[in-house]
Amino acid sequence: MLNEEMMEVIEKERAYVATATPDGVPNVVPIGFIKPLDNKTVLIADSYMVKSRANLEKNPKVSFVVQDVARHPYQFKGTVEIFKDGEHFDAVVEWVKEVNPLAPKPKAAIVITITEIYSVKVGDKGKKIA
Repeated sequence: MLNEEMMEVIEKERAYVATATPDGVPNVVPIGFIKPLDNKTVLIADSYMVKSRANLEKNPKVSFVVQDVARHPYQFKGTVEIFKDGEHFDAVVEWVKEVNPLAPKPKAAIVITITEIYSVKVGDKGKKIA
C-alpha cells in the first residue's frame, strides 16, 4: 500500500494527525515522532497526546497528511491500536530515547494500519490512490 516515496516522506516530515470523538468533534495535532514500520503500518510515539488519545481510545479511526503536502500530496487513513507495553511500546521508547535523550518517555505506542490513501493534489478531487 505505502510506496517507497510515501514511507520516506512519512519518516522525514512532521505529520498532522486528525482524530474525532465518537460524536464527530474533530481534533488535529502535529506529530514529530512518526515512521513507517512496513508498507501497511505506521508507528507514532504518544508523548503528549491528550484529546487525540482520548478520541482514539473511543474511535480508532485516524487520518494524516505530512507537513509539505504541496510536494507530497497524500492523505493517509487507517485504524489504530494503542500499546502501553510490549514490543511496540518498547520500540517506541527506545526510538524516542535515541533521537532525543531529553524527551519525556512516551505514554504509548500507536500503530496505524493504513486502509486508504488519497491524493490531495489540486485538481485530483480527492482521488483514491490505494
